[in-house]
Amino acid sequence: MSIVQNLEETNPQITLLRLNQNQGTGAARNKGIEAATGTFIAFLDADDLWLPEKLEIQVNLMLEKDLVMTYSSYYLMAEDGKRLRNYVEALPVLTYGKLLKSNYVGNLTGIYNARKTGKMYSPVFRKRQDWALWLNLMKKAGPVEGILKPLAVYRKRSNSLSRNKTALVSYNFNIYHEFLQFSFLKSCRYLAVFLWEHFFIKNSQVKSCSKI
Repeated sequence: MSIVQNLEETNPQITLLRLNQNQGTGAARNKGIEAATGTFIAFLDADDLWLPEKLEIQVNLMLEKDLVMTYSSYYLMAEDGKRLRNYVEALPVLTYGKLLKSNYVGNLTGIYNARKTGKMYSPVFRKRQDWALWLNLMKKAGPVEGILKPLAVYRKRSNSLSRNKTALVSYNFNIYHEFLQFSFLKSCRYLAVFLWEHFFIKNSQVKSCSKI
């Protein structure tokens, strides 16, 4: 907190926002989106990292190709901050139908153009609100472009949702049934597709850093 306060005092482009109480990640991100005045909206949680050239590369590409949204590959690091020898490779093109099967957008890499879509907010769920946001946005954006170069670093937590298989099933079912308003049977079908996609297809996205 003190670091951000010091930056705020010396840089008028930085604004520190606070919530009176812990309302979850979605509410915190929404407060930032509401206060934002720029064209592009991007996210970075406190335990993750952006590489120095991330914003420049993505914004330049979006301006050059008039894109609504981009996202990128990202490196992985351990809980103690040690860089791991692998990374998650972004899909070159992502469609809404593919995103329905699993969340292929690393939230720390996603950027969208709020001038084109209007401000898009996260539903206030305790988990998976980032996936819901990108699903909503892609209904407007259509297919989006992924950048193969890793532009961020994601910290793997021992208590992450992906490690808790029971919670993962529950939260993803809620996305289909409560957020997207799919019927119970349709939600079950999509959940089965998600489990296959998440545990078998997405594993192929994890690459060795030696291949970069």
